[in-house]
Amino acid sequence: MIPISDDNPSRRPAYVNWALILLCAAAFGWELSLGPRFDDAIRVFGFLPATLSGHRLTAHGLASYPPALTILTSMFLHGGWLHIAGNMLYLWIFGNNVEDAMGHVRYAVFYIVCGIAAALALAWVDPASDIPIVGASGAISGVLAAYMLLFPRVRVTVVVPLGIIFYPLALGAAWVVGFWFLLQLLNAWMVTPGQPGVAWWAHVGGFAAGLILTPLFKSRDVPLFGHPRGS
Repeated sequence: MIPISDDNPSRRPAYVNWALILLCAAAFGWELSLGPRFDDAIRVFGFLPATLSGHRLTAHGLASYPPALTILTSMFLHGGWLHIAGNMLYLWIFGNNVEDAMGHVRYAVFYIVCGIAAALALAWVDPASDIPIVGASGAISGVLAAYMLLFPRVRVTVVVPLGIIFYPLALGAAWVVGFWFLLQLLNAWMVTPGQPGVAWWAHVGGFAAGLILTPLFKSRDVPLFGHPRGS
């Protein structure tokens, strides 16, 4: 299922969410400008669990940056057009309402903390991995968890690929996000650690952080398991 919109208007502009999208877009533009050195940027500024755990001291012989710093830089880099397009689509649809429910500053902190938790979860599962991890999906997983807790009844329009036809369907946010998380969890258990590809455990870790932190970060006047803003 691919979400394309939700029926949940915001009360105020989502300045932080737009800034995050623009920062990711700018970082990806910078990556593209490097041409053949695109992969080098990912190896240097991407997060390697092995450098954090001490299994590897440098990023494949390239200039080394503090592992803790690469947790942050990796959150704004992406490995390709589909990677950034998918992440920014999810952030655009779900992030504005979470920012609305938390406030600008708390949302910014929440986003970064969920991204850090995602990276640490991956490092805990596979501390010797020397595959660089990039992407905003760990932090966005936390945003999805917050959305599910705050607005489970919101109708989210998704498209379901059926061969060459994309079938539109409106579902509750709890079903959309819950199904998404179930896929992440199943893939995390099925994929052998250390294999290249999607960092499933980072998604799981970011989502878990979002579930834990949302009650602490939401505004007092915003209930858990609430209704859409327009209702």
